[in-house]
Amino acid sequence: MAQFTPQEFEIIDMHAHIFPHKISEKATESIGQFYDIQMHYSIGETERLLKAEQQIGTKRMLVCSVATTPKQVVSINNFIKEECDAHPEMIGFAALHGKFEDLAGEVDRVIAMGLHGIKLHADFQRTPIDSPASYRIYEVIEGRLPVLMHMGDYRHDYSHPTMLAKVMRDFPRLKVLASHLGGFGAWDEAEAVLQGGDNIRFDTSSAVGLMSPERAVRLIRHYGVDRCMFGSDFPMWDPRKEAEQLLSLGFTRAEYEQMFARTAKEFLNL
Repeated sequence: MAQFTPQEFEIIDMHAHIFPHKISEKATESIGQFYDIQMHYSIGETERLLKAEQQIGTKRMLVCSVATTPKQVVSINNFIKEECDAHPEMIGFAALHGKFEDLAGEVDRVIAMGLHGIKLHADFQRTPIDSPASYRIYEVIEGRLPVLMHMGDYRHDYSHPTMLAKVMRDFPRLKVLASHLGGFGAWDEAEAVLQGGDNIRFDTSSAVGLMSPERAVRLIRHYGVDRCMFGSDFPMWDPRKEAEQLLSLGFTRAEYEQMFARTAKEFLNL
């Protein structure tokens, strides 16, 4: 049983997906099919997210979506901007694609729109994170915007932890939020090649609940508690359950304060 309850903490959820109403059900279903899992929520809409986060008193939440083709980039970013304008508790991350023609222009635009970073999902986009197409993006955003990267998949090598280690060497000023504790389904490899550093942070989404408590604690301490942040991966999982799973690991109150909000504020300059 958790020593603490989520309501005792200021919470910033650093990993949540939202989709426009007309495609929200289809998009959510597609994610479930891709990972062959039962999604906790059948519709990944803003109102559903807000209602779920209210159960644990979440103060802010990072919201994003993925451009699986270049032509989706502009419309997704407009949608994220509109939702953040309507809901100030949301922290918007823009979509980019390595084959989008005017990367520099779109990055200038999303910065002017007030979005806080970039979201990439190499497995959905079928673009390795150490590919020339991905490097086009890093060259434009390095030192300007952080990037939230999906990390790891036991079926593919698009986002293998060894690739991220290479990216961090090649782009030392690139701020990276490595999701899923650095490697969904590839945590042994992540622990072997990744470590906490000035420009890399990790979120707990789709990770803590998929491994033993002992392994989760070991991996978080390997990276550094001050370099790990809470994430729910809504609509895949329930924010309340994800927070409770993290709270069951036996960290101190100060460490939970760090993971639930303090590191996020530092990373995003909030």
